[in-house]
Order: sequence, then C-alpha cells, then structure tokens
Amino acid sequence: MSGESNSLVWNAGWAAAVQRPSEGFHKNWALEGFADQTVRQVVRVTGAGTSARVRLSNRYGTAPLEITGATLARTDEGPAVQDGTERRLTFGGAPSALIPPGGELYSDAAEVTAAPFDSLTVSLYFARPTGPTTFHAQAYATAYRAEGDRLAASDPAVFSETTVSWYHLAAVELADGGPARRDTVVVFGDSITDGFASTVDGNHRYSDALAERLAERGTPRPVLNQGIGGNLLLNDSAWFGERAVDRFRRDVLDQPGVRSVVALVGLNDIGFSEVDLPTYKPNPDNSAAELIAGYRTLIALAHAAGVRIAGATIMPFKGSEYHTPKAEAKRREVNDWVRTSGEFDAVADFAAALADPDDPDALAPAYDSGDRKHPDDEGYRAMAAAIDLAAL
Repeated sequence: MSGESNSLVWNAGWAAAVQRPSEGFHKNWALEGFADQTVRQVVRVTGAGTSARVRLSNRYGTAPLEITGATLARTDEGPAVQDGTERRLTFGGAPSALIPPGGELYSDAAEVTAAPFDSLTVSLYFARPTGPTTFHAQAYATAYRAEGDRLAASDPAVFSETTVSWYHLAAVELADGGPARRDTVVVFGDSITDGFASTVDGNHRYSDALAERLAERGTPRPVLNQGIGGNLLLNDSAWFGERAVDRFRRDVLDQPGVRSVVALVGLNDIGFSEVDLPTYKPNPDNSAAELIAGYRTLIALAHAAGVRIAGATIMPFKGSEYHTPKAEAKRREVNDWVRTSGEFDAVADFAAALADPDDPDALAPAYDSGDRKHPDDEGYRAMAAAIDLAAL
C-alpha cells in the first residue's frame, strides 16, 4: 500500500462475506470467471469519509488473480457513474495488481467523498482469464459485465450482462482524516441476514433498515452485513460458505471498529437435516445442545475481542420444506436458551416480532416473502425495529 494509505485511519463503509465459487441458486459468473471483461459493481456504504479504499479477495482462487485495472466512483443508479467522481485505483502505486491464491489486497487511498447511504461503483477489468472466482452469491444487488476494458465507459448500455452476485469485492473502507472509531455494528448469519427475497437493488435487507434506524435516531453508525445464504453454524458447505463458527473471526472481529454483532444462524442446521437435496449436504441431525455449543463459541470469541454480541431467535418456518415436529422442537429449545440463558449480551427476539399471532409457529403473512421462512421487505423492516438500539 502507499504511504498515504498507511497514514490514514480506516473505518467501515461496506463489506460482504466471500465464499467459494459455485452455481448457486441465481445465475452467476463465478465458475466461468472473466477474460478480457469489465465487471462493474454497486454498493451502498453506511459509513462516511473523504477517502476510500477497496479490499479485493482471491481467498478461494487456485491461481494468481490479475487485476489489470480498477476504478471507484460515485453513482446514483445502475452502472452509470457521476461525472467527475471516477478515480483510477492503484495498488502500491501501480495501476494493476496480482493477488496470490488465498490472498487479499487493499487498493491505495482514493479521494472520494461519501456519506452514509451513498452508492459507490467499483469497476474491475480482467484482461486475462481469471478462472473460477471468489464471490458473494446472494447480493440482491445488480452486477454488470461488459466485454473489453470499459473502466472509463460513461454509457451504461455497454454493460449489457447482469447478475445479482458480487465478485472479488470484499470491502470498501472509508477515512476522514480523523481517529479510529469503535462503532461498527455487524449483522452475521445466513440467508435471512443476507436479505434473501428482498427487492433487488432496493437496499431492503434488515441491515439496511437497521442502519437507517440508527441514522434517524441521530446516532449514525456503519452496519456491515456478513450474512451468507444457506450458511450453517456447525458445518462447511461447498455451496454456502465456511461454517459460522470458523468464519466469525474473519468476517466479524477483523472488520474495522467493531463494537457489536447480531448473530442469527442455526435455521439451516435445523432444516437441512429434514430435506434430502444435494445442495443441503452435509446435513447431519445436529441436536439443540450442539447448536447451543456453537453459539457459546461465538460468544466466547466476541467477548475475548471486547465485542458485544446479541443473540437472535430463529424465526418461525411452519409451512416450509424445513418444518417437521422434530425441527420445530429444536427451534423452540434453542430459542428458549437464547432468551433465558443470559449468555448473550442482548437478545433480538425476531421470532416473536415476526410470528403470526394466530399461529406462532408460522411467519405472519404480512412479513412472509412466500416461502414460509424468509421475510419480505416489510419483514426485514420489522426485524430491524425489533432490535434495542441501546443494546448495540
């Protein structure tokens, strides 16, 4: 990194948890990778600053990843960038970079002014074949692809291909010339944290609504979403990322200025064992006691780092493919422990907030996206409203 980057104190702006390349449930480019193509990706930051840097990841790559060129700009909508805001990114002063297999790399600082809820566009040009790409499968934000070097393209029409995943982009960090702040909130978990079924490009995940609540109260804080759709607490998945107990340190505790985390995970550990699908493997029949032991691991890691951790109750899923009497019994036992054990620093009782008053084992119809286990946009807002902001 450049001397300028090293002299700045970096705070959280935006982040996504990366995972192994796979087909996923949405069309994506992770397995095919890129060759003589430009990928333009839009993220909404919840921090603020006058300088920015990006963190690029080749964590799951099997060969060195060449970044031929990269830019950062402000944007209002889609792949179009605001005039005069585009900045060429450098890496140790060079316009290109090579990231080794398993590695990550920060860009140098770029002068870009960003306020909470501004959208920034990161464009990456890959001249040579990348091979399968480290990515985040379920972004619920559009990524754009164009043939050739289109880093400076002002016509959004050249980006004619789209997916709803992020590629090689792990974080955007911001600096304002001031000291380090310890105010970042991380939401951590599976597809419900990730924002499954929320409106694409709408920024209607519960993390978005939580950041908006904090700002409306006059206490704006960065809120990072480190959910991975399908993620498990206790088992790795080729499709859905490393198990939560193993990725917690990297995806939560290593983020800038972390003060608190809300952990919502365990639904898939309960539900996968009730369904025989290739993508739901491994699916051992984990007991509630084993899940509780996993939560205790997260609590111990958080407390050792001086981070507050709120435990979230697992929401109702009656009517979904996961639901059986055995699965429901596990959910109730786990939720009783989360609510009453006192081992978490706080409790986010999402289960109570989103339950159908006439059938508490089911999601309220007003909050159901249609699959009986994932909230819709209103449900995600209700989740954010259920969090005691003082507990963060």
